[in-house]
Amino acid sequence: MTASVFLVDPASLAQVGDTYVLDGPEGRHAVAVSRIGIGERIHVVDGEGTRVIGTVREYQGKDSCVIAVESVERIPEPSPRLIVVQALPKTEHGELAVDLLTQAGADVIVPWAASRCVTQWRADRADKSRTKWVQAARAATKQSRRSRAPQIRPVASLAEVKALVASASAAYVLHEEATALLGTCDVPTAGDIVLIVGPEGGISPDEVAALTEAGARAVLIGATVLRSSSAGAMGIAALMSRSPSWTGRSMGGSAGE
Repeated sequence: MTASVFLVDPASLAQVGDTYVLDGPEGRHAVAVSRIGIGERIHVVDGEGTRVIGTVREYQGKDSCVIAVESVERIPEPSPRLIVVQALPKTEHGELAVDLLTQAGADVIVPWAASRCVTQWRADRADKSRTKWVQAARAATKQSRRSRAPQIRPVASLAEVKALVASASAAYVLHEEATALLGTCDVPTAGDIVLIVGPEGGISPDEVAALTEAGARAVLIGATVLRSSSAGAMGIAALMSRSPSWTGRSMGGSAGE
């Protein structure tokens, strides 16, 4: 059976010895919700590349357990790094987009207030909306067995997206009128790869012009037009299937689990 993965604060895994106490919300979930059994193997990750693998030795009350540590893995930072600029989708489609992007392997997710976005993160709701994206990323990190959780940045303007494009090793903007296929584009082996996903209404001509002028290439994923919430994950698959991030090493963690 596949071992369960729990995501904890990085500081708690900084100094791991022969045992580790899983407590707090994740400890409560392991003991009271998942009902992890004595002797059962589990993984504990910190979202920043550290993974502890061990077996449950004993319970401590109803909200923590002691893990006998078998191994500690340190997963290096990804290279190339994949940054997805995600235009704000409507309502709950934002969390769905983050979930799919996390599963697909995005390293950084940048919310973008494109001009045609129906949803806008106003000052009074920006922090709350971003928190929902962070929570969605954490849940998907555990589900997809990642050692590193994607970074969710604050909402970006067009000027900030252009700056990301200008500093990247390669940048691609998904656009239905493009002729080049993303799956045939070169994949850098280092630096940042920026993938830009527009809103349901599409990226405006002015935005496409600004992004291509900054260095992005307009591309298609395939013959169909995808929803904004799923296009990014499909774009990652089309692009990264030829990258060392996928072909050289698992995005998750321990092999064979």
